[in-house]
Amino acid sequence: MRQLPTPCYIVDEALVIRNLEILQAISRRTGAKILLAQKAFSMFALYPLIGRYLDGATASGLYEAKLAFEEMGKENHIFSPAYLEAEFDEILGICDHIVFNSFRQWLKFKDKALAAGKECGLRINPELSTGSHAIYDPCAPGSRLGITRRAFQPENLEGISGLHFHTLCEQGAEPLLATVAAVEENFGPWLKGMKWLNLGGGHHITREGYDIEALIRCIQGLQDKYGLEIYLEPGEAVVLDAGFFVSSVLEIVDNGGVANAILDGSAACHMPDVLEMPYRPEIIGAALPGEKTYTYRLGGPTCLAGDIIGDYSFDQPLQEGDRLVFCDMAHYSMVKNNTFNGMALPAIVLREAGGGYRILRQFGYEDFKSRLS
Repeated sequence: MRQLPTPCYIVDEALVIRNLEILQAISRRTGAKILLAQKAFSMFALYPLIGRYLDGATASGLYEAKLAFEEMGKENHIFSPAYLEAEFDEILGICDHIVFNSFRQWLKFKDKALAAGKECGLRINPELSTGSHAIYDPCAPGSRLGITRRAFQPENLEGISGLHFHTLCEQGAEPLLATVAAVEENFGPWLKGMKWLNLGGGHHITREGYDIEALIRCIQGLQDKYGLEIYLEPGEAVVLDAGFFVSSVLEIVDNGGVANAILDGSAACHMPDVLEMPYRPEIIGAALPGEKTYTYRLGGPTCLAGDIIGDYSFDQPLQEGDRLVFCDMAHYSMVKNNTFNGMALPAIVLREAGGGYRILRQFGYEDFKSRLS
């Protein structure tokens, strides 16, 4: 690993395969179809591999849909809170399933979508909040995402073949069961008239301790009761614990009793969920502050005062050039990174199943400049 440039993302192919095998086993046992949610992970170099295990991908807009169409070539689903008229014809040409966020959107594009022979669905909002991060709660009061029971228009269901909900965030099976109960309570009368039901993403299916048997019972219960084809669209679960972020120590600054280690990796630019969630990523060989002998506050090289990853302790003093390896960094990192302050984007590296490292992409000044004018 010492020969790799930093900062860099490393995705471990063998660990991705481990997750894919778990997901495929659920699909085989239940007949449910499982899609990659590209909003979490869009490393298309692995799309051929992912496509050997999963049924396709789902997109949040035209560009993700094009990526899945070009690089995976399987079922291609899309949902957007509002579609652009200028893009809709292109979406019709590459997507199989199109999910609408409101009856207004559905009626606006209905004729075109049905004429193109597309499977059309509606996103529903069961109005049951189960997560702990408000920024990721689509069921919060006043949410713009999904159709509530009060706004549901049964008279406009002609041509709709499925319903979709997405309410979970890094959660287990229990919140899903509660959400399905809310969906049945609010929308049960119309489930039997549907062909499919998409249970969305946010399922941490590949996390240790996830109740897979409860998920399977839930899927089979919906199939038996309503005759539905079931979809799941996990993102994180596909690459959970399968990626790493490697960053080097550039400098140690002690101003007033806090030892700050400045890295070439930035929370703001390279792992923004650290600030948005917020959360404290694990580092191999490090511990909570004070647990080991030497404690440092790790920060990025940007001018943002809050570009702080967190406080960590180590057995040995950090030195310039030391490399730190952050865990679980495949999802919501590459898809959300940015070039604030002119920061270079991290290289993308694949650790192949055979053990070797392959640099798939490195970025430079032109990548920064090309985003500006």
